[in-house]
Amino acid sequence: MNEIEQFNKEKEERINSYSNDKNFKEISQKWLLESFQKKYEYNFNWLGRPIIQFPFDIIAMQEIIWEVKPDLIIETGIAHGGSIIFSASMLEIIGKGEVLGIDIDIRKHNRTEIENHTMSKRISMIESSSVSPEIIEKVEEFVSGKEKILVFLDSNHTHEHVLQELKLYSKFVSKGSYIVVFDTFVEDLPDEFSKDRPWGKGNNPKTAVWEFLSENKNFEIDKFIENKLIITSVPDGFLKRIK
Repeated sequence: MNEIEQFNKEKEERINSYSNDKNFKEISQKWLLESFQKKYEYNFNWLGRPIIQFPFDIIAMQEIIWEVKPDLIIETGIAHGGSIIFSASMLEIIGKGEVLGIDIDIRKHNRTEIENHTMSKRISMIESSSVSPEIIEKVEEFVSGKEKILVFLDSNHTHEHVLQELKLYSKFVSKGSYIVVFDTFVEDLPDEFSKDRPWGKGNNPKTAVWEFLSENKNFEIDKFIENKLIITSVPDGFLKRIK
């Protein structure tokens, strides 16, 4: 075994050990709850645009994109554009691919900033509900001819909406790639965290994932990524297509 293989073996063993480390998980969950209260995830930009993600999850997204090397990344939910610019910048490094961003409301100032960004050459945007029949037809046009496809879901976080997205967009995901469902940690938050939202405990992305997986055996939760991060907004949300 060479040094690189030894390093990777030790890393894998260390990450796997976290799954049984109750104390580490409890400390991390306390930190996550506290950081959510303080809107910590709103503190970061990617190449000048707010990304609104935990840094840990950004690292995971980077690893997934580098592993899959997709021809197309589909993202539902654009907000300020940091995530689609992040994805586009990764594809720029890889040297291929494009990003399709979908949002029901792309605000004018955000659209302007995204369209004027250096990475805009790899980005297309559509303003529409991500689950409308018309948008799925347009997505099918983008998908045509693409071999490797990766999907990030980060729009409306209700159970019904995310379940619809999972059913509609999972068919585009290539074997070995992922559909990543963000903010599944809503299920693990105290009720007061979602009191002004249409989602909460029992009605959120994680419950949608559970129902989706009970019906679709082409995907499984990649727990290795979750164990690696420990602190993540995506528990049970890294779904890998296995067949």
